[in-house]
Amino acid sequence: MIFQAIFDCMDFTGWLLFAFVLLLLTDVVRNWRPHNFPPGPWAMPFLGNVFTGLDFRTMEKLAQEYGPVFSLRRGSKRMVLISGHKMVKEALVNQLDSFVDRPVVPIFHVVFKGLGISLSNGYLWRKQRKFANTHLRYFGERQMSLEKYIQVESSFLCEAFKEEQGRPFNPHYTITNAVSNIISSVLFGHRFEYSDQSFRRILELDNEAVVLTGSLQTQLYDAFPGLLKYLPGPHQTIHANYKEILLFLQKEIEKHQEEWNSDDPRDYIDVYLAEMEKKKEDPQAGFNIETLLVSTLDLIEAGTETLATTLRWAVLYMIIYPEIQKKVQEEIDRVIGLSRQPTMADRPNLPYTDAVIHETQRMGNIVPLGFPKMASKDTTLGGYFIPKGTVIATILASVLLDKNEWATPDTFNPEHFLDSEGKFRRRDAFLPFSAGKRVCLGEHLARKELFLFFTSLLQRFTFTPVPGEMPSSVGVLGFTYSPEEFRILAIPR
Repeated sequence: MIFQAIFDCMDFTGWLLFAFVLLLLTDVVRNWRPHNFPPGPWAMPFLGNVFTGLDFRTMEKLAQEYGPVFSLRRGSKRMVLISGHKMVKEALVNQLDSFVDRPVVPIFHVVFKGLGISLSNGYLWRKQRKFANTHLRYFGERQMSLEKYIQVESSFLCEAFKEEQGRPFNPHYTITNAVSNIISSVLFGHRFEYSDQSFRRILELDNEAVVLTGSLQTQLYDAFPGLLKYLPGPHQTIHANYKEILLFLQKEIEKHQEEWNSDDPRDYIDVYLAEMEKKKEDPQAGFNIETLLVSTLDLIEAGTETLATTLRWAVLYMIIYPEIQKKVQEEIDRVIGLSRQPTMADRPNLPYTDAVIHETQRMGNIVPLGFPKMASKDTTLGGYFIPKGTVIATILASVLLDKNEWATPDTFNPEHFLDSEGKFRRRDAFLPFSAGKRVCLGEHLARKELFLFFTSLLQRFTFTPVPGEMPSSVGVLGFTYSPEEFRILAIPR
């Protein structure tokens, strides 16, 4: 009778208020922090911490307040963030089987669908990664060695810079095209001319998608994909860009299918097509055209964006620190001279140059939050309980800029990688490629490219700023951390 009387007295506004309170209580109960779960800032009802920027500077402040293992809530999903060399190493190396899976990331899942290499899991991931590790050595164009092909592309890049005749220019897409030509030759058996506008458009589309992925609106989409799926926003641009990139890659694959000769594999796609025939009886391994398409996207992105961005940072730092550029050039002149190209055999004799490359990777801080992972089982980290299925982010920036590991963490200082005798020294806290079972697949290739491209450029040119246009050392945070657009003068030596 009492409840009936209350219901009879309630008007429309009262019912709305009742519904809101009920939803609020439901949200509080459903999202109650699990026992001994990592601490974190107060989360708003329904929204969580979606307005807490997922950038490495904000994460550093939160780590100082809540400790090296803390948490955020994005909508109804909790994620754990791991900061500092000691704790990141514990997660990625000492507990490498605890955080090996990938979560579903809505902005990428529309495109990758849990296939390929970077965002797949389980048996399919193990088979696809093993195959890629084994066959990335195939190299197209007369089967030149990987090193030789990088040398050839370095010559093309230097010629393109020379054609600028000392005039101001933006090196962004010339560098990106050169870098992408290496993985393109592995995948497709051919390179793309720097004047190829169709390939230039693919590079621009991918760069735009990478930058937009870091926007607040995209992070909101990841928190509420069902709600924002049909609304306008950067996620629509990202998906449209990837659709066009996939169409480009699909045409390359179709051309390979038409010309395929099982007795004469020319490149990665040819070898993959052969593996599809061998694995017909093992469909769970995922060797099919759809997975090939996603794997090709995986590899073209992994082999282009981060490395090209690192080289852009390298040129920028040489402009900002001309005295360091001069020391690199003096070492190259002394060891190699000007009459021949650098080779990988020169690296042990170029410790200062190698240190500058490593310091560029450290300060460039290309993937500051790493790539998201997921707890593959119930585990404990830093004394806190992390349930299976919890999304994990290892803050690589906190390792590369760890005040306990680097003498001058916020300053570009090649001495970080040199011992008292001037010899190159490896550092345990140098993790630009991440670590553990999900370490960057292309690390070996990236190291070769960085060394050969960088030394070739510094051997041939002195880089200076355009008068009145000193580039900023503060980058733009998307999915990667990249320099702002800048112009340079490349003066032939």
